[in-house]
Amino acid sequence: MEQYEPERLTPAQVAAMRRSFRNGRASLSRRSLLRASAGGALAVGGLGALSACGIPAAGKTQGGVSAEDHSAKEKTINFSNWTEYMDVDDSEKHHPTLDAFTKRTGIKVKYTEDINDNVEFFGKIKPQLAAGQDTGRDIIVVTDWLAARLIRFGWVQKLDASNLPHAYTNLSQQFRDPDWDPGRAYSYPWQGISTVIAFNKKALDGIEVKSISDMLDNPKLKGRVGFLSEMRDSMGMTLLDMGKDPANFTDDDFDAAIARLQKAVDKGQIRRFTGNDYTSDLTKGDLAACVAWAGDVVQLKADSPHVDFIIPDSGYLTSTDNMLVPNKARHKTNAERLMDYYYELEPAAELAAYINYVCPVDGVKPYLAKIDKDAADNPLIIPDKAMAAKSHAFRSLSQKEETAYEEKFAKLTGA
Repeated sequence: MEQYEPERLTPAQVAAMRRSFRNGRASLSRRSLLRASAGGALAVGGLGALSACGIPAAGKTQGGVSAEDHSAKEKTINFSNWTEYMDVDDSEKHHPTLDAFTKRTGIKVKYTEDINDNVEFFGKIKPQLAAGQDTGRDIIVVTDWLAARLIRFGWVQKLDASNLPHAYTNLSQQFRDPDWDPGRAYSYPWQGISTVIAFNKKALDGIEVKSISDMLDNPKLKGRVGFLSEMRDSMGMTLLDMGKDPANFTDDDFDAAIARLQKAVDKGQIRRFTGNDYTSDLTKGDLAACVAWAGDVVQLKADSPHVDFIIPDSGYLTSTDNMLVPNKARHKTNAERLMDYYYELEPAAELAAYINYVCPVDGVKPYLAKIDKDAADNPLIIPDKAMAAKSHAFRSLSQKEETAYEEKFAKLTGA
């Protein structure tokens, strides 16, 4: 079990944090825009910054530290999630899927939208977790890099597979075995977030863009190409284009990808590295093509007939937001029942129809089609087998790698 130690931020890590909070996914609201995901240096630097608040380092503990499970007597669940990440009715006062769960089980869900950013939320729950205390929450939803950290620190409970039959059966293959939680012993995805290539057909004016290489090498696109200021997204897509697996690459591979992008920066091919603010440049045509987040593309396509996307033959990046049960949670069994409920096909379809992220539930498409056929046919929401096969995850990084990679990426982007 990894020991939680205070650590200092490097200048590159501070720059990465500022990028993410200023205009990256950390700065954005749910549904209208994407929010923090892999978060560059937030994965380590952000945690390090928070650890300097006088909380003693956690020792090496065993995972799965629970209080007595009060699920049988206390028919309740305390559920913390991101804003605008749950279905709501027309009155915007009720969550239909949660209401249906309560009606069926008698378990009331106290649903709280108190997660606006991974680092900020970690700061809320860290003191209790480090002290071995109840956070007051039975389910939390955090992005994969933070989920990995919580598992390594021994601060979340191992799940009881017997309470998760639908989740075990219906979890999409592409999300089944992340390197940070093999076999999903501690977590299940809430939704997925994909990184793709977006383009403006009018701005391209017949120029073909099917790969990162097309973006980097075609002189007709000089100054009209965008990459993301999030290290994992831009570097992961570049590594894939170079025939490397983001889940299994070396320092030399990373350096080669940096050099590839640096060449494009030096010759003015790349207009700039952006957070979510690429969306206005793309719709206006100032960017002809860019690395983009799929949640944005779904919405941009609905508003602009010129915007579309491509999945390169080399593949694309996918990260996940994940449900976990913190140590000392009072209602673990109830929490597992709710987690499993969202892997039943009808509730999963209702959720997907509302929030339009990558649904991690296999077999949901015909149920979603009854609600919203366009959403069911959208591969950015329900990836087909060919698209799912092209999905790749950026591997977990050590502290040493995180520091080195962020410094190199910051130099590349001029942060």
